[in-house]
Amino acid sequence: MALVPCQVLRAAILLSYCSVLCNYKAIEMPSHQTYGGSWKFLTFIDLVIQAVFFGICVLTDLSSLLTRGSGSREQERQLKKLIALRDWVLAVLAFPVGIHTTVLPFILIEMRTSHHQYPSRSSGLAAICTFSIGYILWVCWVHHVTGMWVYPFLEHIGPGARVLFFGSTTVLMNVLYLLGELLNSYIWDTQRKRSHQNLKLEATRPRREGPADASHAPSHVTQEPRMSAACLWSPGVILLMP
Repeated sequence: MALVPCQVLRAAILLSYCSVLCNYKAIEMPSHQTYGGSWKFLTFIDLVIQAVFFGICVLTDLSSLLTRGSGSREQERQLKKLIALRDWVLAVLAFPVGIHTTVLPFILIEMRTSHHQYPSRSSGLAAICTFSIGYILWVCWVHHVTGMWVYPFLEHIGPGARVLFFGSTTVLMNVLYLLGELLNSYIWDTQRKRSHQNLKLEATRPRREGPADASHAPSHVTQEPRMSAACLWSPGVILLMP
């Protein structure tokens, strides 16, 4: 078995996204040379979002290591702000936008290894609606300037169908946000219940004492219960089986 700290995994994912972005920009495609460049496509925007998100994750890890044991309230306050930003980006952008591409496994690993505090549902849905409507307006503006739709199938449907399509995508983004919220709650609520059950089991198990310890140890002295392997699980470490 090998233990891979999630801090190392986040750094590796960040480097992979940076590499993909560099290669993506190096590809010479006619659509990349027109108005809006690569920023017309949601796939490219999603790659940027994921790179920014994991960049914030790595920065949070580094800040946590630097502030550990310092006792500075100001540094701890800044770290909390950075963690809040990381959680907001995951909830509002990284998960809902990333779920339609192959980056989803990285997001699921991140959600499984680190707890994230979701914003209030109203503010989260308002933020994801703002992003969706903003992208739709951007696509319409590109069509207004160039006379061509970013996605060719929009050329073959009428105005009413386009409105229906854009409205459906906005609703879908809201559903994906709610899905991420429920998934995050399920993962960590289940983990808390398992840890609580393991602690209760360990507390109810009879303590074992050696012959010498049993004869000389005072009757009022008790030994701390041993924690099982499940209780020693840490969300900061991923266990890889060979």
